[in-house]
Amino acid sequence: MAEGVKAWIWGAFLLIAGLVQPTFGATPGLDRAGFAVSLCGDGAAQTRALDALIRSSGEEAVDDLAAAGVLLRGLLERRLVCLGDTAVLLDKAGASAGREVGSGAVRSAEGGRSPVLGLRQRALTETALGIATLVAGETVELRSRGLAAVERRMAGVPDAVLLRAQTNERDAGLKAVIGIAAQGAALSSPDPARRLAAIRAVADAPSGAVVSRLSALKSDPAYGADPTFRAALDAGIVRVERAVWIGNGLALLYNGLSFASILFMAAAGLAIIFGLMGVINLAQGEFIMVGAYAAYGVQEAFRRFAPGFLDLYLLAAIPVAFLAAALVGILIEALILRHLYRRPLMSLLATWAVSLFLINLVRVIFGSQNLQFAMPTYVSGGVPLYADFIVTWNRLFAIAFAAATLALTLLILKRTPLGLDIRAVTQNRDMAACLGIRTRRVDRLAFGFGSGLAGLAGVALCPIYSVNPGMGATFIVDSFMVVVLGGVGTVIGTLVAALGIGGANVLIEPFYGAVAAKVIVLAGIILFLQRRPEGLFAVRRRR
Repeated sequence: MAEGVKAWIWGAFLLIAGLVQPTFGATPGLDRAGFAVSLCGDGAAQTRALDALIRSSGEEAVDDLAAAGVLLRGLLERRLVCLGDTAVLLDKAGASAGREVGSGAVRSAEGGRSPVLGLRQRALTETALGIATLVAGETVELRSRGLAAVERRMAGVPDAVLLRAQTNERDAGLKAVIGIAAQGAALSSPDPARRLAAIRAVADAPSGAVVSRLSALKSDPAYGADPTFRAALDAGIVRVERAVWIGNGLALLYNGLSFASILFMAAAGLAIIFGLMGVINLAQGEFIMVGAYAAYGVQEAFRRFAPGFLDLYLLAAIPVAFLAAALVGILIEALILRHLYRRPLMSLLATWAVSLFLINLVRVIFGSQNLQFAMPTYVSGGVPLYADFIVTWNRLFAIAFAAATLALTLLILKRTPLGLDIRAVTQNRDMAACLGIRTRRVDRLAFGFGSGLAGLAGVALCPIYSVNPGMGATFIVDSFMVVVLGGVGTVIGTLVAALGIGGANVLIEPFYGAVAAKVIVLAGIILFLQRRPEGLFAVRRRR
């Protein structure tokens, strides 16, 4: 009797276990082979399969989404080949064999066909691939691309996808961007309370894209029917537009400051040369080029002999660029300019000839193409500060570099024997010579020092502008304007004039264009010099 009861209980347990076992697991995984066959069907079958994948993407396993993404990418790239009741995925389009979807076995693709996508099916495929890449992408770059694809067709994406992607995202920057996208998706929610909360949340992260997104809601029926919605939307738009306007203003000031920093370094040496010797040095722009090419040489040396320290090449290039430009300047002064003092027209023509010689020499050695620089991590990228204003590290590097150059230049001019000699010769050359100062030596060293400062400007230019043999011509005219406006021979005047001219160029350019901005600035300088021909800061001279 007992044996019979035990057997009955054991049989009942096995029966119950057999009935319950198939229900284990929340949802069945993606049938990859079946999904591939559906993609091989007609437009209706493709639409049903893609719609089902998009609707379930909020709960689908990450591995299944990754597998679906591989199939969808193969479909778009025509690497998915249909063979009767199965499909083969090729490694590259046009290959003769690939792996069978589902089993993974190698199979010939002969006699197969690639599915044809209609416009609707292509849009659904791109949306589904964007979702799969956003959720299951291996790198931040891939997931960012997936988010961009999802944002283009946000109306067809379930809310759970963005919430899931935001929860699982490990990169803080991308996580914040996904959060903003999720808030934007909530703007079209049928729930009024959720839409109002989304408007407030989106307005907390202002940008030009947010202005467009909120402005588009004015065509929503709720804008005319619901006073609360209309008031919240109008207030949000005003708030975001004000923030964007402030952010754009900050960006203009920041860009103007970075341009003025480079302009100051280009003009500081010219101010010393022009103020001391009266030489109109048309080759000053080419000294900038020499500094930039010296930085390129340092980069290539690091790339060859110390590739592990390549990030440090820009810092190591600072003394090299200064010395290279200074040596070229001293050589030119010793060979050419020392014979042409007190002959301004001849010195002007001579420096112009030197300028053409250096440009063509560099073209012969390096070619005319732009140089390719590896951007160190400390001058790459930036950080969003306010609205659309981003503090970029390359421009911040130029500003900090210019500030350090200014401090060192003032220190040399005010606290070193060479600086005292330069100031003495600038004020009264004959009296300085009578006091035993070797004015010719001072001229040569000052010319080298001014050329070296231009070389430093070339280093600051490398992370921002194109480097080529003709790059110096971009700055030579602006540099002379800075020197004349600031006052010949004054470093502080050069700084103030560089800030004024650089800022004016950047502020005017968005409204009237680059050429008109230079014309307006030049006209303003001419009018100013009519009233104050000695410039902003006149050098004290003794007669």
